[in-house]
Amino acid sequence: MQIECIVFFVMLGVFLLGNFLLKLPVSLSMVAGAVAGALAAGDGIPLRHLFEGTFVYLDTVLIIATAMIFMTVVQEAGTLDALAEVIVSRFYKVPAVMLVLLMIIVMFPGMVTGSSTASVLSAGAIVAPILLLMGLPAPTAGAFLAIGAVLGMAAPPVNIPAMLITGGVDMPYIGFEGPLFTLTIGSGVIAALFLGLRHCRNLDYRVIGRELDHETGKKYGLKLYLPLVLLICLMLACRLFPNVVPTLGMPLIFLISAAVGCFTGRRFPIAASIREAMRTTVPVLGKLMGVGMFIQVMTLTGVRGFIVDSCLGLPAALLYLAICTVMPAFGAVSSYGSASVLGVPFMLALLSTGNQTVIAASLAFIVCMGDLMPPTALAGNYAAQIVKERYSKVLPQCAVPVLVCILMGLAFLLNSGSLGFLVP
Repeated sequence: MQIECIVFFVMLGVFLLGNFLLKLPVSLSMVAGAVAGALAAGDGIPLRHLFEGTFVYLDTVLIIATAMIFMTVVQEAGTLDALAEVIVSRFYKVPAVMLVLLMIIVMFPGMVTGSSTASVLSAGAIVAPILLLMGLPAPTAGAFLAIGAVLGMAAPPVNIPAMLITGGVDMPYIGFEGPLFTLTIGSGVIAALFLGLRHCRNLDYRVIGRELDHETGKKYGLKLYLPLVLLICLMLACRLFPNVVPTLGMPLIFLISAAVGCFTGRRFPIAASIREAMRTTVPVLGKLMGVGMFIQVMTLTGVRGFIVDSCLGLPAALLYLAICTVMPAFGAVSSYGSASVLGVPFMLALLSTGNQTVIAASLAFIVCMGDLMPPTALAGNYAAQIVKERYSKVLPQCAVPVLVCILMGLAFLLNSGSLGFLVP
């Protein structure tokens, strides 16, 4: 057995030991795995590489932190409550449309933060009572929230696994909106209708209406939605008119939109809410720093090159089978780790098979399904808690939507060359 293979198993073993047996956070377990790998390879404790690894994903850390501030402001101001009330009151007679729009509400926080947990804890808590009153059983409602959260994590503009994959192959995170939007919205529509439509054909608005916030929308009107409109306009302006509008960067765009949101809806303690948002985000940011150290040591010890070489040597059928099975399964440890450890070599193995942006988007989409894999499954476990159900009952309801998502991702991978028109 090659030394690189031994080092990789040492790193993975120490990580799993720390995370599952010692109950350490994922971030600290990854640091321990990185240190153990360096020691096993005879490199001692490489402080310089560990330090550099901490800042590998600094851009992504800034995006997530500022996006969480924006999401907190929008939630506290009452924008999500008002949006849910508008959707239900306008479309309760058309359950199919209402389910799809509720799915988009669940997805939205993940779209701007890149975190499935943010979707469940913010929009999920608003949508869950509505789903239960519509007649969805608790396990099905939990699956609805969990699938929506994961699809939000995969949706543009912020897809962290895609950022990790592109960073690993020195590829810019540009042009992903089309492929990711097509994958996530298509999967979201299928999942919403599959999970909910059979349970809510005859709705009683008087029952559902009791759980809605009717006052916020009436009191503040359209200005409640100004932060969302401004966010979208700034993103589009920077892309469509680069010679007119300066490149602001995603963190600054989120902060500008959040600042506007502080004055468009309900009043709330701004400083306290931002501190709470940062407290919630720290575990996610810690994971990214841990992943950075882990990947840096893998590169130092030659493990990363060993994995890439092994993937390049796989027959095509086994390569695609591993993408559809091993990458989501590795999400039980960490979806971010799966994107970096497995997504990068798979991306390198497929570079010459079609459109590179579509390939990276498809791999990132499949990786995101790992956020539902037990025992970690943060999105799934939080969704189960919100509907007061055990995740062991929610997980089977997720099986068909997850399978559909993986098959859609595989279809995009196999036809990436002909789907290049989705990339601007």
